[in-house]
Amino acid sequence: MIEEGSKRGKAMVEKRQLFMEMRAQNFDVIRLSTYRTACKLRFVQKRCNLHLVDVWNMIEAFRDNGLNTLDHNAEISVSRLETILSSIYYQLNKRLPTTHQINVEQSIGLLLNFMVATYDSESHGKLTVFSMKAMLATMCGGKIVDKLRYIFSQISDSSGIMVFGKFDQFLREVLKLPTAVFEGPSFGYTEHSVRMCFPQQKKIMLNTFLDVLMADPPPQCLVWLPLMHRLANVENVFHPVECSYCRSESMMGFRYRCQQCHGYQLCQSCFWRGHANGPHSNQHQMKEHSSWKSPAKKLSHAISKSLGCVPIGEPPHPVFPEQAERPQELTHNVVLESPSRLDEEHRLIARYAARLAAEAGNSTQQCPPTDLSFNFDANKQQRQLIAELENKNREILQEIQRLRLEHEQASQPTPEKAQQNPTLLTELRLLRHRKDELERRMSALQESRRELMVQLEGLMRLLKDEEQKQASQSGGSPHSSPSHGAGCSMPMPIRSTSAGSTPTHTPQDCLAGVGGDVLEAFAQGVPRNLRNDLLVAADSITNTMSSLVKELHSVDDGAEDDETNMRNGGDRGGSRHTESTKALRGRDPYPSLQGHPVINWEDSASAGSPWH
Repeated sequence: MIEEGSKRGKAMVEKRQLFMEMRAQNFDVIRLSTYRTACKLRFVQKRCNLHLVDVWNMIEAFRDNGLNTLDHNAEISVSRLETILSSIYYQLNKRLPTTHQINVEQSIGLLLNFMVATYDSESHGKLTVFSMKAMLATMCGGKIVDKLRYIFSQISDSSGIMVFGKFDQFLREVLKLPTAVFEGPSFGYTEHSVRMCFPQQKKIMLNTFLDVLMADPPPQCLVWLPLMHRLANVENVFHPVECSYCRSESMMGFRYRCQQCHGYQLCQSCFWRGHANGPHSNQHQMKEHSSWKSPAKKLSHAISKSLGCVPIGEPPHPVFPEQAERPQELTHNVVLESPSRLDEEHRLIARYAARLAAEAGNSTQQCPPTDLSFNFDANKQQRQLIAELENKNREILQEIQRLRLEHEQASQPTPEKAQQNPTLLTELRLLRHRKDELERRMSALQESRRELMVQLEGLMRLLKDEEQKQASQSGGSPHSSPSHGAGCSMPMPIRSTSAGSTPTHTPQDCLAGVGGDVLEAFAQGVPRNLRNDLLVAADSITNTMSSLVKELHSVDDGAEDDETNMRNGGDRGGSRHTESTKALRGRDPYPSLQGHPVINWEDSASAGSPWH
């Protein structure tokens, strides 16, 4: 019981959702009932996404669901109505781009609840076919003339004359829409609604029907219908005019100009709410403008109209032939949704061609001989139209085939446009190998430099300890000679000599491999700052490594130049590469290290050096 109660409550909330949203728009502040009704129905149309469904797509949906074979008074269940609405909205999503897809389930729920609340107020769970057709054909998108033509096909007989009883039934169904949005007192159905539209009981053909319903002004009970279509057309119209009441610099939608007050113009919001100021009064006649024309265009249009270049009194709709029109169930119209339905289009064309041929044969048998020439001309025009359609379809198929081939060619991997020279590739590989060797050599030299820096730091610590010992000795024996500390035997790295020579262990020879700055630090004489001397020696080593790196970079640049010459010059570049390689091999790889003795760290380790 609790679950059933919750389901019923949820259903009631869904039914009232659309009406609650409509009340939130505050349409009731609009002073005129015609604009108020049109705005409410336009809101329902947009909220249910019916403005995206064209009237011809709606007729196609009726035919696909078999409604054209049912009687107008036949009843359909709410579940079948939901199925029909689902097919309409899912077909709409197929036609829309992916960035403009709609929420199908929400649209179906809103429209279904609105239709049930409008046409099934007694909760029978059923609606008539005619009420559903009248409501959807009126509320969908498209031109009003196309909608009225379809409605006339539903309320006329086989001879093309309107049946007043069916028109009265149409008014009953369509006037339930204003009643559903709480505008029944103004536009509800009455017994005099038919006479209000057609006061004289005479034969009403299609053109007369369109003239009456599209007149200015239209019948009072249907005055909101053309206004709803005008609202849809002017929603995005911009008027660069200032409103005389709210002082807005521009307007959107309708623009209203007073016929008595010069230069007095109101936006649609102020006019609908009855705002007025200054000498203007709400009793003044106002003219509605749905577009903006500059003064220059107005002047040119007036001159053209005075000269007779512009036709005066254009008809509101095209004149249709005064003959019986078959119900427009879109049986002879093909609505393509995607190129994949081309095969179905061919089958439909073949079927329609056979049907036209059969109808032409039947009409030939029934018509007298005097009308044979007219029938032959009509059949010839139909055959020409079919031939043109078939030619157009063949062109479309050829274009699709061409685009498919171009797509396949573009997706295939492109072949190599030019063959590369194997000699150049070999030389390029050799140059890259040489470059890798130089980079490895540079890495090794940098590692040696780091080791030298570590050893120099150890040497600095030893020298600092020696200074402290000399200071303590000089403090303990003030009569000792300064050269006594310098002559002490101290384990230092020795320079390696020839195999037959005997190494000596004097301080000068031990420090010969480090550099002149370190050697001077151990010389007898005035004591110096050994820390600064060691830093100077480290800077000397750094400069030597920098010069070596520059030499390596110059070798890399030479290799790149040789590669470029090889690509451009062929054999001539190869000879130059050989000469540059010979010059590089004959060059001393360590020009900045000449004059510096090499330190033999293995001998120092064997001599018991404390660094290792």
